[in-house]
Amino acid sequence: MSVLELSRSGATAVLTMNRPAARNALDLELRGAFAELLPRIRDDAEVRAVVLTGAGGHFCAGGDVRTMGGGQGGTDVFEGRSRILAMQRWFDELVDLEKPVIAAVDGVAYGAGLSLALAADFVLASPRATFCCVFARIGYVPDLAGMYLLPRAVGLAQAKELAFSARVVGAREAQALGIAQRVVEQGPVLDAALELAARFEHAPAGAMGIVKSVMNHAFESDRRSIYMQEAMAQSLCRESAFHKEAARRFLDKQPPLYQWPQETP
Repeated sequence: MSVLELSRSGATAVLTMNRPAARNALDLELRGAFAELLPRIRDDAEVRAVVLTGAGGHFCAGGDVRTMGGGQGGTDVFEGRSRILAMQRWFDELVDLEKPVIAAVDGVAYGAGLSLALAADFVLASPRATFCCVFARIGYVPDLAGMYLLPRAVGLAQAKELAFSARVVGAREAQALGIAQRVVEQGPVLDAALELAARFEHAPAGAMGIVKSVMNHAFESDRRSIYMQEAMAQSLCRESAFHKEAARRFLDKQPPLYQWPQETP
């Protein structure tokens, strides 16, 4: 059985971290599996959304401390740097994936596991989910883009507090802070994530991919740079088959190709 299982639910790719005995900690094998599978998902046009989750009642406990060396020597300092750079390469594939990504978080999302959750476009949490920027406990700095993603999710001052304290955040506080968009009170969080992902099956994939790509860099761009990207993107979308069919349906008073389901009160 793979440490990272790839399955399909309709047009949704489901990635399940599968090291339950280690609370799905990121060892070298699991990192390698991400590096292998993410490009496949990226290049599969039939995949319209992705759900990332963990087996055994937990999301991801972060890096596997047993593989970190513990400062006992025997590992060249540049080998550690190479490992981090290798992680960043496949992690960029996840962050930049031009498809909606939903993290279904149950149990712990600690350290790099918190970063994995923050890489998603939507974070759904079970009531028992806990989040922790745990690195200070072992004398590390937040990695896997933690120092980039966390301030963007919660604000700079709050990100510093979470990193400096390494305290545990429960699901409802995570929602209040902006780490999670929703706490799933009824039913399994994975079911809720799959339901959300299914909404994108008939979405304009090209347009959404561009929106995600531009917004991912919005905080490092100035307004006029965004204007230029907006102009080029809109000219592409205007000529797309999706837009032409959607416009025809609108003029003919037919149901739209893509419409977000109305929420029930």
